[in-house]
Amino acid sequence: MAGRKLKVFQARFGFYDTVVAAPSQAAALRAWDTHQNLFASGEAKITTDEAAVAAALAHPETPLRRAVGSKDAFALEPTSLPKVPDAPKKAPAKPAKAKAKLAAPPRPPADRSRLDAAEKALRDVDDRRKREEADFRRKADELEARREAAQNAYVAARKASMARVVDERGAYRKAGGED
Repeated sequence: MAGRKLKVFQARFGFYDTVVAAPSQAAALRAWDTHQNLFASGEAKITTDEAAVAAALAHPETPLRRAVGSKDAFALEPTSLPKVPDAPKKAPAKPAKAKAKLAAPPRPPADRSRLDAAEKALRDVDDRRKREEADFRRKADELEARREAAQNAYVAARKASMARVVDERGAYRKAGGED
């Protein structure tokens, strides 16, 4: 770690504020064990809090925590638990009759016929495209088979022609001809 300049980054995870001293944002995200770019979303930032910086620099690339809202020092294992506010008091329930009067009559089911028709049209378009693709693949396979047969015929004809040229050249030389 010697020679690398460390920055101190801060983010909140659940009920804890965290800091980590790291050479880069990517290294901080690795130390926090997250793949989400918290810096891009504004959930993480560089901190200038002197106490947080001192604690983080004492433990490079190790996340330190403290309870959200506390002024405790950042530590590997925080000593205090987060303070959870009291749950709000429930309002007294209204009589069931009042709810029944206010409830609107049930709505009739919506007409799905246009949606069904649109979904069928989409399936038809997809099916037609699948058939076209299958036809293209079949034609491509046929064309490839024709190309391969033509190549094989060419190779065989060239071999036969080459053999004939060799034979005729030999006969020409025997008869006293020169190249």
